Amino acid sequence: MKKVLDVLIILFANLIITIGFNQFLIPHQLLSGGISGIAMLIGYFTDWKIPILYFLLNLPLIIWGLVAIGRRFIVISVLSVILTSWMMTIIPTEPFVHAPILAAVFGGVLIGMGTGLLLRIGGSSAGFDILGSILTRHYDFPLGGVLIVLNGLVIVALGYFKDNWDLALYSMLAIYITGVAVDMLHIKHVKVTAFIVTSKKESMLEQMLRTPRGVTVLKAEGAYSNAPHDVLMTVITKYELPELKRIVTTTDPDAFVNIVETAGIWGKFNRLS
Repeated sequence: MKKVLDVLIILFANLIITIGFNQFLIPHQLLSGGISGIAMLIGYFTDWKIPILYFLLNLPLIIWGLVAIGRRFIVISVLSVILTSWMMTIIPTEPFVHAPILAAVFGGVLIGMGTGLLLRIGGSSAGFDILGSILTRHYDFPLGGVLIVLNGLVIVALGYFKDNWDLALYSMLAIYITGVAVDMLHIKHVKVTAFIVTSKKESMLEQMLRTPRGVTVLKAEGAYSNAPHDVLMTVITKYELPELKRIVTTTDPDAFVNIVETAGIWGKFNRLS
């Protein structure tokens, strides 16, 4: 049932993302963020079809992700790219509303909701999400700021070449609202510390040590039972929480997990860097 529910969520999420593209942003020549925004920008100035551009621009990131990550995250992301590219060819590119500001607001909401749902089940809508997942495994830097700059350059290009700064500002509004909607459904990219009390230390470590994060083993004792326990402590990003949850629930469903936000860290955060 869990797999069936995930498939339904993937289908629904990509459907509302495609509606946000085809019936809100594209008819008004507005942009979304990331790879899809770049595909739209190129499509507005060439004869290339935006669904084809969207697929082709995502392809190098998908291949890189399969090599660098090769997990559930990438599988869902690949499926999302295929579904969105296909749905964009069958859903009419017609304006649902006629006011560009309404298109920006509600298009941003739909795209953000779809992206947030995919992130909640451990996947993504591909594009810069794959780039972020790869880079944050090896480098500890504010990816959000870099993506804001990249999206800003695309928006400036739209305003400059179209000679219509209203479209550029409406696009900026759509991208901002998408980010707000994603944060409402998903969790922000901050670091957390996970304390996992488990009776299956070796099996759990075998899975956790495949990730780029280090793990510290602490010895503990139950206050009521006086039985010895192992506590595994690891610092991860909230972006990686779905993967940790999958590891814990499949390895030891009876494990007790405490997640606390981490104000700051010093030292080596990435074990594989």
